[in-house]
Amino acid sequence: MGFSETMKAIADPQRRAILDLLKKDRLSAGEIASNLPDISAATVSYHLSLLKRAKLITESKYKNFIYYELNASVFEEIMLWCAQFTGGSDEKAK
Repeated sequence: MGFSETMKAIADPQRRAILDLLKKDRLSAGEIASNLPDISAATVSYHLSLLKRAKLITESKYKNFIYYELNASVFEEIMLWCAQFTGGSDEKAK
């Protein structure tokens, strides 16, 4: 997925809620669904697949469970991209 697709994935409030949960710890889909009672398990799975395609999260298998966690490198790339518009200290020094 490209940058615009990544931003579209972040734009959805339900996906942001999932990302907010994952910033604390890795969680299974069931744990995510239990923390978001207004979202069905099927909808959580759908959002997880979109977040995974956008490379915002990664998955790892342990025994019978799949755990999801944030992919920090993508968030770092987004922050670096956004920083170019803030006129950071590098620009002021020129």
